[in-house]
This record gives sequence, C-alpha cells and structure tokens, in this order.
Amino acid sequence: MSEFKVTDRTKVKRGNQRATYDTDTVYKIIDEALVCHVGAKMADRPMVQPTIIWRIDDKVYIHGSSKNGLFAALVKGEEACITVTHLDGLVMARSSFHHSVNYRSVMIFSKATEITDESEKLYVLNEMMKQITPDRFDGVREPNQQELKATSVLQFDLTEVSAKVRTGPPVDDDEDLALPVWAGVIPVTTVMGNPIDDPLWLSNHGKK
Repeated sequence: MSEFKVTDRTKVKRGNQRATYDTDTVYKIIDEALVCHVGAKMADRPMVQPTIIWRIDDKVYIHGSSKNGLFAALVKGEEACITVTHLDGLVMARSSFHHSVNYRSVMIFSKATEITDESEKLYVLNEMMKQITPDRFDGVREPNQQELKATSVLQFDLTEVSAKVRTGPPVDDDEDLALPVWAGVIPVTTVMGNPIDDPLWLSNHGKK
C-alpha cells in the first residue's frame, strides 16, 4: 500500500483518526467527484471557485475560460488549495452536540502548470470527456482551434495531499444512550436523473 508523504500542512490534527494518506483512497475520492473547489489568492483577495475536476495518473486537471481571473493568478504562481467532498449521510445522534455527517474528502496543495501544447491540451480534455461522459465521447465534436485557444487547462501534481473520512453510526455519550430519541444515519447519494431532450434535438432528430 502506497501513501502520500505527510507534511505540516497535510497532517490532520482535529479528528486525526479519520485521516488517511492512502493513495488508492485519495484517487477513488477524486475519481468519483464531478466538482471540486479551487481556492487561491487573486489580486488582493482570497477566491474560491467550483469547477470540474478529473485525474490522469498522479495529476489532476481543471479547465475554464482563458480570461478567468483565478486561473490567471494560478498561472502566475499562486498556490492552490483544492478540495473535493462527498456527503454520504446525515448522522442523527441522541444529542444535538453529537449530530454529524458521513463524508469523504480530499485536500490538495499544489501549484498549477498550464497546458499550452495544443495536442496535449486536446488529449487532456478528451480524457475529461471519457471519464465524465464515457458513452458520449465517440459521438461529439472535438473542440476546434479557436475553442482550444479560449480554454485554459491547468495541471496539478498530487504530492501534498490528505483525505479525511467519516463512516458509521453516531457516537453518543453513555448517559444519553437510554434517551427515547431515534438515532442512526440518513444516507445521502447523488443520483443521475432521466435525460431531458434538447428541444432543438427533438425538432431535428425526434419522432415526427
């Protein structure tokens, strides 16, 4: 089993029994995510933006407009703090103090490398399509040169990383266990709904 090296910043101090630095666990949490939050200093203020994240080997990627101010700050050398979180359940305890949530989270500290080579950028964006919507990859049009130019793709090394995970039932005080209050976990899941047709697609390809 391989693990990420623990640093002063990635060492979990509160609730350290829930910390893990196992690479497989970290990769799985990232791979199951559709969205991350990227925080960094932009000009004279902190900024956090949500965006799609995907992984290729030991690197993660984000993309956005080439005019994105946060991306520009990252390209200039500002360090990013990237977080991914899955909410798996609401933990209902017998006391209000011990209510909690079951979750899986990852925190990444890294500096960005901008992907500027056109062929590499196209490869990385295609990998995003394969990972997020694999059944559509062969049918959609690839970005053209103008679209590639308008898109920034940033790469981050996965070297300074930690994960934190909570599972299981509530942890109540012994004196509260006899209280006539229901306790347990309410599962929370992300579910894909039924597809909704684009009206223009229906007008061109739907049943007449």
